[in-house]
Amino acid sequence: MNISDTRLLSVFDEIYKTRSVSRAAEALGLGQPAVSIALGKLRQHFSDPLFVRTSGGMDPTPLAEELWGPIRTALDALGEALGRRSAFDATSSERRFRICMTDISQMVILPRLWSPLRATAPSVRIEALPLASAGQTAQLLESGAADLAIGFMPHLDAGFYQQVLFRQHYVVLASADHARVRSGLDLEQFQTEEHVAFTTAGTGHQIIDQELARQGIHRRVALTIPNFVGAAFAIERTNLLMIIPRRLGELLRGRGEFSIFPLPFPMPDYAVKQYWHERYHHDPGSRWLRTLISHVVAEESADGYTS
Repeated sequence: MNISDTRLLSVFDEIYKTRSVSRAAEALGLGQPAVSIALGKLRQHFSDPLFVRTSGGMDPTPLAEELWGPIRTALDALGEALGRRSAFDATSSERRFRICMTDISQMVILPRLWSPLRATAPSVRIEALPLASAGQTAQLLESGAADLAIGFMPHLDAGFYQQVLFRQHYVVLASADHARVRSGLDLEQFQTEEHVAFTTAGTGHQIIDQELARQGIHRRVALTIPNFVGAAFAIERTNLLMIIPRRLGELLRGRGEFSIFPLPFPMPDYAVKQYWHERYHHDPGSRWLRTLISHVVAEESADGYTS
């Protein structure tokens, strides 16, 4: 296989992962016209459009879906044989890492990560991908469209490499000006007051509803919002309550008019982890990023900002 064919296959692979000609060009360090020309050659060779424009981007045709697995395998094998991934120089790399993250991780981990990341890798780019359904996150990792996933995602415990970053538990978030909840919260108050509930996709936070049901505890849910952050800001100016991970609660209390209280009943803690697929397990760049993230979290805990 000559280098020109390899570039064509790399173009196919990147369009498949990003569903975009322009983003594929950016990831490959090529001009968009060059990627369009390469796609035209691929279409001519296979006598198939391969990717068609839809509202969601450049979606693969059935033939492209069949081709992607063998093409990805060929690229991985060739890259290993040529030693393309034998080294990673963070100081000069312009690689873009894609990380599936919850809104909590974006607020808690990303700001702490940024300074050490820029100090060691001034040109590396991070793209935070929102968590979708459990199956979609797994597919992004399996396809190589995402390098890493960070959060509370027990559905990924089987079939993916994983590392515990920290353990976390829940607290109750309230407005600092709440009319009735001031110095503490008992079980009767918890069941009497109105609550905000969140419906985060692709995470394990449904454990809250499961545990409340198991203990026979009633929660008067008056407002449902699909993420923690939007729900939190509904709390600040209302008399609503919300069960929230402690780290996010502490962060919000330091930035706004919030109070946090212990739950008036037992609730299991949980592990926040980083997950990755076998395809990136030995990749030096991915190993470097995973190590950096784990070190940042460990330093954060040593500074007293624990779960």
